Parts: sequence; structure tokens; C-alpha cells
Amino acid sequence: MAKAHLLENKVAIVTGAGAGIGKAVASEFAKEGAKVVIGELRPEVGEKTAKEIAKETGMEVICVPTDVRKEEQIIALVKKTVEKFGRIDILVNNAAKILQRPVVEMTTEEYEEIMRNNCTSVVICCREAAKQMIKQGKGGRIVNFSSIHAMISEPNCSAYTAAKGAIEAFSRTLATELAPHKINVNCIEPGATYSELTTPMYTKPVVDALFKRVPMKEIAQPEWIARGVVFLASDDSRYMTGETLVMDGGYRMDGSLPGAAYWEE
Repeated sequence: MAKAHLLENKVAIVTGAGAGIGKAVASEFAKEGAKVVIGELRPEVGEKTAKEIAKETGMEVICVPTDVRKEEQIIALVKKTVEKFGRIDILVNNAAKILQRPVVEMTTEEYEEIMRNNCTSVVICCREAAKQMIKQGKGGRIVNFSSIHAMISEPNCSAYTAAKGAIEAFSRTLATELAPHKINVNCIEPGATYSELTTPMYTKPVVDALFKRVPMKEIAQPEWIARGVVFLASDDSRYMTGETLVMDGGYRMDGSLPGAAYWEE
């Protein structure tokens, strides 16, 4: 008997899905039977990814060029999805950028740019998709990308971590508001993951330092995180809302001291 697809006949929007974790999510969704709309800032990258995934999976995958900093483009993304596929079942807010700057050197404009791109965009995407899901009357799934740095500090990334913490607080409130409509809202917290955004940061010294903190001593591949998103987007998570799924190789939970001897050699 053929394995049932977890997202059969679902329609999903994934922002920032031209590369990295977002691309992996779009790919895994299509493999699980979903029609996917890629919202991507770079049209040429998004179109290439859409064609690759469509060819690989046989599913309909399209790209809608979207700058999530612009409200009108988010509204257009939702509208074009409904025009093309008739509905929205799943929204994944993945688009993000990082600013590495000490607080005392960061300008107000730089802070507001990160919050607009990483947090305000999530609020607007959720609002517009939720209105459509409520109208449809058949429930839905919203998955918002957070980060382990919503809970543990990272120097020189204050705007990024502030945005991720805000996303989790917002998602809990939204989950409460949408629960009567059977729309689940959850977050996912990846730890260190290879992606277009982060790979240049993983120099040997950084990797060596990470492996002193990450009990599993691995940096995740995007596909590993994508499988967690598939779970949150599927009926397997039907009784889970307002929660955060942590996928970090044990980074956040581990309180052991790097270099300390806890076991006899």
C-alpha cells in the first residue's frame, strides 16, 4: 500500500522559500502532496526554486515575488494564491534577515528595518491568511519561524532576537484568537542550521565552539527542520496550538559547562 501523503490536496504559502530552510520546507510540502506558493523577494531565485521542486515532485509550485516589508505585496501574495488555487490551508512565515551590530552602535533605522522584515511582516501575513482561512470555514495551520535566540541571548543580534521573541508572544495570542476557527498557530525554533543565510558564519572556530555547546554535536541540514514544519502543518498536530517546537540538537536545554568532566574517561 502506498504511503499516505500528510498534506494531500493542501495549499500552502511559504515566505522566503527561494533558498535555505524555506526552500526545504517548500520541497517537503510538495513531496507530501501540497500545492505550494513561494513568496520570495528575489523573483529569479523563487522561479528557479519553484521549477526545481515542481519537476522533482510533480506538484504545482509557483512563485509570487514578495517583499514582506511591504504590506501591499503581502496582500497581493494572499490574493494571488486564492486566485490560483481557490484557498489557503497553510501559512509558513520563514522570511528573515540578520543584522549583526552592538546595541550601542545600532541606529533606530536599522532596528526598525529588522523588526519590519522579521516581525511586522509575520503579523501582516498571519492577519491576511487568517481572514481567508476563517472565510473558508475549514480550519488551517500557521507556522511561524522563531529561533532558539528568542530564549537565549546572542551578542550583537539584539534586533533579530527581539523580533523572534515578539513572534512567539504574538503567536500565542493569535493561537487563542483563532482556536474557535480550528486554525492552529505554532512556532518552530531551529538551532544552528546550514542555510544560505547562516553558512558563511559557520567558520571552523564557530563550529568548534558550537560543538562544545550542542550535545548532539551537529549542525542541522535544512531538511531536518523542514520535517518539523511538516508535522506542525499536518493533521498530526491537530491538538497542538500556541506552542513552540524546538529543534536544536539539545542546545537550549543543556546546562552543562563546556570542558567540564561529568563522566569518567
